[in-house]
Amino acid sequence: MKKILIGIIVLGMAVLSCQNQKKESETNMENPFFKEWTTPYGVPPFDEIKEEHFLPAVEEGIRKHETEVNAIVEDKSEPTFDNTILALDKAGQLLDMVTSTFYPLNSANTNDKMQELAREISPLLTRHSDNIMMNAGLFEKIKSVYDKRNSLGLDEEQLRATEKYYEDFVRNGANLSAADQEKLRGWNEELSKLSLQFGENLLAETNRNFKLVIDNQEDLAGLPEDVIARAADDAKGFGEEGKWVFTLAKPSMIPFLQYSEKRELREKLYRGYFMRCNNDNEFDNKEIIKKMVKLRDQRAELLGFDNHAEYIIDVNMAKTPEAVYDFLMKLWHPAMKIAKQDVKAMQAIIDSEGGDFELASWDWWYYTEKLRKQKFDLDEAEIKPYFSLENAKKGIFYVAENLYGLQFKQRDWPTYHPEAEVYEVLEADGSKLGVLYMDFHPRDGKRVGAWSTQFRDATYRNGERVPTVGTIVMNFTRPAGDTPALLSFDEVSTLFHEFGHALHGLFADGPYDRTSGDVARDFVELPSQIMENWAAEPEVMKVYAKHYQTGAPIPDELIKKLEMSGTFNQGFETGEFVAAALLDMDFHTTENPDINDVRAFEKASMDDIGLIPEILPRYRSTYFAHIFSGGYSAGYYVYYWAGVLDTDAFYAFKETGDIFNQEVAAKFRKLLEKCGLADGMEVYKTFRGKEPSIEPYLEKKGLK
Repeated sequence: MKKILIGIIVLGMAVLSCQNQKKESETNMENPFFKEWTTPYGVPPFDEIKEEHFLPAVEEGIRKHETEVNAIVEDKSEPTFDNTILALDKAGQLLDMVTSTFYPLNSANTNDKMQELAREISPLLTRHSDNIMMNAGLFEKIKSVYDKRNSLGLDEEQLRATEKYYEDFVRNGANLSAADQEKLRGWNEELSKLSLQFGENLLAETNRNFKLVIDNQEDLAGLPEDVIARAADDAKGFGEEGKWVFTLAKPSMIPFLQYSEKRELREKLYRGYFMRCNNDNEFDNKEIIKKMVKLRDQRAELLGFDNHAEYIIDVNMAKTPEAVYDFLMKLWHPAMKIAKQDVKAMQAIIDSEGGDFELASWDWWYYTEKLRKQKFDLDEAEIKPYFSLENAKKGIFYVAENLYGLQFKQRDWPTYHPEAEVYEVLEADGSKLGVLYMDFHPRDGKRVGAWSTQFRDATYRNGERVPTVGTIVMNFTRPAGDTPALLSFDEVSTLFHEFGHALHGLFADGPYDRTSGDVARDFVELPSQIMENWAAEPEVMKVYAKHYQTGAPIPDELIKKLEMSGTFNQGFETGEFVAAALLDMDFHTTENPDINDVRAFEKASMDDIGLIPEILPRYRSTYFAHIFSGGYSAGYYVYYWAGVLDTDAFYAFKETGDIFNQEVAAKFRKLLEKCGLADGMEVYKTFRGKEPSIEPYLEKKGLK
């Protein structure tokens, strides 16, 4: 969590006045954050932690952290690595513990009280982060160590930690005048509030403010039985017994768009999705976007950059916004060429069926399924019975065992929600590696999408490694009746993806919190995306893709069809992604950050690149959580940037003729363990021996 607190996007804190001492003492005795956790691996005692415990624990964490920082500043001895860099690195442990529990819960299991707490806590954390980063005495000591770093006999990890802390302070305003620092403080605090509000609005619009209720069975025409059964179960949850409910959660929405024969209902559902937070109501995000874009631009200029994108990308592998634009356009042009061909093919189907309309965005999934069937004789409904959630879990464990010898043992340990599962992760020899929570299905109070985070990053205390307590969170199709959760292959890939992030966190190993597991934003998706390659390998599919009723492995014929269709619909998939990535870049490189009309800005951005009307950007502005509440501003491109890396890295296995080659696996694990020791490309070249080329990636996606 310390790496999050230290960055510019981070949340920070301030000195708080104490209240009635007797009452505080009594509260502290009851507060689980103020006692040692005796749970296995020290996982959070979720059954003891109550909402009212968080704010007092944050306040106490702030006080302790400031005391520790003041001790560093007031130390009269010559600044050294140990008394300055190491002391700062190990400070704030209570605050780390509290925030590393609070924020994952606020994403996966929030409620009105948690959101209220977040609005109160986040500005405190932002102010405190600024207090540390703009502490002149502390920066003077860090700079002293930094300036003489090459003569101190530091080892590689000490040198890297010193350089990263110095960089953090400079990038967070340590060199600014007092007046400019006050400006920066105000902007940072406002941005933290706006980011929270953006996410809360999106959660409300997605999970609470729209549902498609069907009470006429004829309106279910075309939908598979399992989709209908889940919609009936959802209806019961909404108090709509005897009806069918479809929501904006993708496991509910996408199957409806794929199979429903009722075009007007497809439009209604999809319009509800793409108009989220853009309805001029209390949950509208357009004004928030205007303010955030302006504040980010002001902050970047104050810190010496032309714009926010330049500031962000300066420490990424890409280095410049120009390099990002160049990369994205190499994907954009071939994607649009393919997309236009697909539009013609789908329109031909519409015309042949006597449809008197032009293909629209809400038709894409429906006619893509018809086109897939036409081209490859492949039906998504034919595949899903082989991809039950339980079998997919066996798949990720199988790959981890065969690559790294890992064992995953489900345990009856404290969890934050009845649906969350917890696993002990052991090395091949039975030694302890860490803990992994898994949380699979959508519910009210869980934000959309899929992600991986930690309740505790791996760290070292008193010379001993303290293992990671990680979590992966998804929003997958739920079971219905006697039918288990059956996943699309995209959902299977998502599970492998997030599991890859979890492995990165479990493997991270370094003595310093600032650098352990730390990588540039456009490197961080490599550990996750490389795992998706194993999901699609026939050798692996034969192990985990088994029919949920018969237990029969997926037939070779179906695997072959999946392989042949691997590049199908890439015009759409790549097009919608790159459109969103370019929209992100346009927001954060604009020469005029005073945006008057967000809708008009988005339209101009998409018109400029020639996005066809049948495709929308994967995330339109008002629900683009990655960039306005998720830490990926000027960085959505990183998924495809890392795609170049993961394609090349997986080929390191393939070229040996063994996708579980132990020598290559050991080298890749070393990359994940020690990735914080150098810049991304240098770390990658240590593993691969060369820089990757974009050409194999274009070929893999069918864009060459």
